[in-house]
Amino acid sequence: MKPAGFDLFNATWFVLFVPLCGCLALVAKFQISNFRRSITVAPVKLLFIADVVGEPGRRAVKQLVPQLRRRHDLDVVIANGENAAGGSGITPKTAEEIFSSGVDVMTSGDHLWDQKEVMELLANEKRFLRPLNYPPGTPGQGSGIFEIRNPKSEIRNAISIAVLNLQGRTFMPVLENPFLLAQAEVERLRQTTKIIFVDMHAEATSEKISMARMLDGKVSAVVGTHTHVQTADEQIFPGGTAYLTDAGFTGPHESVLGREIEPVIKRFLTSQPQRFEVAKERVLLQGVMIEIDDASGKAVKIQRVSQLL
Repeated sequence: MKPAGFDLFNATWFVLFVPLCGCLALVAKFQISNFRRSITVAPVKLLFIADVVGEPGRRAVKQLVPQLRRRHDLDVVIANGENAAGGSGITPKTAEEIFSSGVDVMTSGDHLWDQKEVMELLANEKRFLRPLNYPPGTPGQGSGIFEIRNPKSEIRNAISIAVLNLQGRTFMPVLENPFLLAQAEVERLRQTTKIIFVDMHAEATSEKISMARMLDGKVSAVVGTHTHVQTADEQIFPGGTAYLTDAGFTGPHESVLGREIEPVIKRFLTSQPQRFEVAKERVLLQGVMIEIDDASGKAVKIQRVSQLL
């Protein structure tokens, strides 16, 4: 025979115990959430340096990049180096000068082949990229995955970041279709990391924006290069992809796109060939800083850079 108060006791115990379990579960969830937040990696801070032009551009990188890294706690620095050697192309020597100044990865573009020594870079330097959409069999690589360490995080493991270099086709040498290749390559890179930076080296604004819109939500940032004129349309698209049509250029701005003014004007006046020397005055480091959420790969902040040497 059951004790007289058995059912009442069990019912009372049940009414009290179930809410208590719910409260404990909420407390545990709150504590776990706080613990996760405490070890969450701080936003990855990336600096992209616009087209480095000649010795003045390399000098700006050498003097300003270490300062910028310290001042902004930068995690990774990427630069477009296709004009680093005398304003046309790049060599192993000029590349090493830029890398030793604090640049982690370099991209390029249509001036890739202007110096014959570039073949050595393409064969031996994994930190140097050429546009992905060159035909199969072209030396070098169009993308790379690089390990960086974020000293601001309690998590000491390295963070993977992918860099993808593309070249447009409108008013440019005709290469493979960058839109088709980008889709497949981004999917491949996302198998390893969600933090993906794209240098879209192109002439046409519409081609740059179209690429960024297509990749919105799939990459962290798409930044345009090639035209050497910094645009003022920095933004973060709805999917979380940061965008800037053109990052400008790093080098002498008392010039025509980095070259001495008079020979360029004379070329337009006479249609006769001229020698375009790299200019020297008013040297600026231009580019863009982007903060990226490590967990999602989405951009949380974008800011143009234009700093006088």
